[in-house]
Amino acid sequence: MKNEQQLLFKRLNERFVKAFVTYRLLADDDHVLVGLSGGKDSLLLTELLGRRAQIHHPRFRVEAVHVRMENVNYETSTDYLQQFCDQLQIPLHVVTTRFEESDRKPPCFLCSWNRRKQLFNLAQQLGCNKIALGHHRDDLIHTALMNLTFQGRFGTMPARLKMRKMPLSIIRPLCLIDESDISRYAQLAGYQQVVKLCPHERATNRTSIANLFAAMEDLNPEARFSVWQALESAGKLVEE
Repeated sequence: MKNEQQLLFKRLNERFVKAFVTYRLLADDDHVLVGLSGGKDSLLLTELLGRRAQIHHPRFRVEAVHVRMENVNYETSTDYLQQFCDQLQIPLHVVTTRFEESDRKPPCFLCSWNRRKQLFNLAQQLGCNKIALGHHRDDLIHTALMNLTFQGRFGTMPARLKMRKMPLSIIRPLCLIDESDISRYAQLAGYQQVVKLCPHERATNRTSIANLFAAMEDLNPEARFSVWQALESAGKLVEE
């Protein structure tokens, strides 16, 4: 690694370790399935988990799954993902599915729901007890602001969520990492970019919330830490 890349990876890894210690995301004998979309967030998550698994503390296994949607052209080269996982000694599973469009539900919801369904199905087939998703701190903060603005409640995607209807927990080990650091590391590490040609992609409420949060940080550069502290104080980052 080049010097800047090494220093940045060190900081990212430190925050990754702090997250799994603080929120008890990883433990001995865990079997983790990581959702590998091919975007910068999931690539970093896979790299951090793969490197940590080789240290054997805690002692856990990790596998990755890439879900392809037949009717959405939004993909990364499978050869690249396979090579990426091979270097980290992580088995890669590629699952292909599709969704049927509906007048009652938007295509983005249907696509996301079907991808998530494939993750849960494969995790149970492999005997995994945890699913790791690549949401970072900005994602969790934006979700909290969306819930306040549009649903009148204070909450977010938790760092650790225990499912009630199946023996699985969802973990988000990038929860203490900022998107700006991930973007810079992806550039330095030469991560291959996802090809995005989705016909349904458009500006959404989440885009507006991201702009709102940028304005909040202009007003107060410490805004992200204030929102995060509020989430922690309210017990919104772990759901048993």
